[in-house]
Amino acid sequence: MYPLAKFLFAIFATILVAFVMTTITNDAEILKVVIVLCAVAFAIILRFVPKFRGYQFTAWIIAVVAAAMIYPQNFLHVGGFDMKNKWVMLIAIQLVMFGMGTQMSLRDFAGVAKAPRGVFVGIFCHFTVMPIVGLALTKIFHFEPEIAAGIILIGSCSSGLASNVMAYMAKSNLALSVTVTAVTTMIAPLMTPLWMKLLAGTMVEVSFFKLMVEIVKIVLVPVGAALIHDYLKHAALCGRKMVFYTGALAAAWLLFLVCGGWELLQKQFTADTLTAISLAGFLLSTFGIGTAYHTLAKLFPRLDGIMPTLSIIGILYVTAMTTASGRDNLLKVGALLFIASVLHNTAGYFFGYFLSRAAGLDKNSARSIAFEVGLQNGGMASGLASAMGKLGTVGLAAAIFIPWMNISGSVLANYWGKRPPK
Repeated sequence: MYPLAKFLFAIFATILVAFVMTTITNDAEILKVVIVLCAVAFAIILRFVPKFRGYQFTAWIIAVVAAAMIYPQNFLHVGGFDMKNKWVMLIAIQLVMFGMGTQMSLRDFAGVAKAPRGVFVGIFCHFTVMPIVGLALTKIFHFEPEIAAGIILIGSCSSGLASNVMAYMAKSNLALSVTVTAVTTMIAPLMTPLWMKLLAGTMVEVSFFKLMVEIVKIVLVPVGAALIHDYLKHAALCGRKMVFYTGALAAAWLLFLVCGGWELLQKQFTADTLTAISLAGFLLSTFGIGTAYHTLAKLFPRLDGIMPTLSIIGILYVTAMTTASGRDNLLKVGALLFIASVLHNTAGYFFGYFLSRAAGLDKNSARSIAFEVGLQNGGMASGLASAMGKLGTVGLAAAIFIPWMNISGSVLANYWGKRPPK
């Protein structure tokens, strides 16, 4: 163990002793501080223990959840600023998705042609098993409508980038995992609103078109911008010019809106038409963001390496806001939500693996599909809950499901990694 790790471990042990003492003396305020310090110290220590380093992100999630549960108001408001401001939340989620997109490549989509059956099985399992299992769990546990809708929502989202990490750790079919993640992300604007409308339409108000627009803003714009950055790395001069011209058009459109263009459009068009114009504008902004980021990445070559870290910070922020907003609801149903997350996640692994085997996929491919089905994009679910204005209810499932998915995924990946199929 590194000297710094030993030092941090000593601090953790000291805090743990303080925790025991304050428990005995029953000083509630000091106990709260000690709990938070223990959680943070534990997360830091894992960074210096190679065997458990893969669990560090999960430890930080747990630390943030603990702090937000104990001091919710300190998270929700800083001075007079509302930390749940919808634009701040949107930017945070887009940062998470952009960080995910920088780890993707246009070449990932080539896997559709190389292994079409595996990709089809992965997509089919992902967008059938998880929404339906989510609905079944809401019937079993009788959650309140908005919390139940949150379980269906996370079951209807695309697979997360964590599935690729787990496939790599498990030494399974990484190419198939990456391709399924890429494709499910791209078709989420259609599939997620469809399942929400069908399964959760009686629980919360669901507008298919509005939800689709939100997913485009939250997912397609940042991921698309990252893919444009990837395209510009290898594009021919003609292609580069076309992208840069489109990016310039996006900048001009943004300038038009800033200078009062949106108010002018509001006077001329209906609400539905304005929504369509807004959607087109967001899609156009993909080129502007991708071009601007590509220029920055050329000036600062380490930027791509920093983006995943910023993405993790974004997830921690969103998790903190979700937990703090829904603290009272979590105290009521947190234990049941945790049980639901375990069952939902386990069902994804089980059906993903055995349906893949039934479809004729080899064991390595079936293991990758198991991760694709079992691990959902919790950041996307949180972002949509925020856009719906129901972060403290619909977003609660994501706050509970995210840490458990990382724990179970890491354990299963390590287990399979040590037992390669013959």
